[in-house]
Amino acid sequence: MSNYKVKLANIKGFAFDVDGVFTDGGVIGTASGDLIRVYDSKDGFGLRMAYLKGYKTAIVTGGSSESIKKRFLGIGVKEEDIYLKSRDKVPDFLDFCKRNGLEPSEVAFVGDDLPDIPILKICGLAVCPADAVPEVKEVCDYVSQFNGGKGCVRDLIEQVLKVQGKWVFDPVAYSG
Repeated sequence: MSNYKVKLANIKGFAFDVDGVFTDGGVIGTASGDLIRVYDSKDGFGLRMAYLKGYKTAIVTGGSSESIKKRFLGIGVKEEDIYLKSRDKVPDFLDFCKRNGLEPSEVAFVGDDLPDIPILKICGLAVCPADAVPEVKEVCDYVSQFNGGKGCVRDLIEQVLKVQGKWVFDPVAYSG
């Protein structure tokens, strides 16, 4: 594990898996076939702060539920930057980078399980929650002290914004 703190200053974008990152990995299946997820509001606030401060953000998930899309559209992630049903995640990650004028080295990615490892190996800052699988922890620059769905997203975003002098709350911008 490298000293991740030196990489915080170079981050211009964020990309995230969903299940096990924004959630604790648990899902409830409904009779209609949709899956219900529980999200941490502090993670959502962190992502909203990143959006308001001009950071590009992406969701790259194997999940296919429209509820995922609705959750992240409501926070500020652009529809074209929400990649559902992503089985081989690297092409989607690289598409996000290209369309937003970012180098992979300028993007932090948070993942928790085996399908996330290829992105974690090419992004600028590889991050995982405390309860990620061991193989993911081995390739990450930073293992958050927080579990998935319990603040690991906020942890990363807050660190990046603080290092870059952007962790300042503006209630007018936030409400808009």
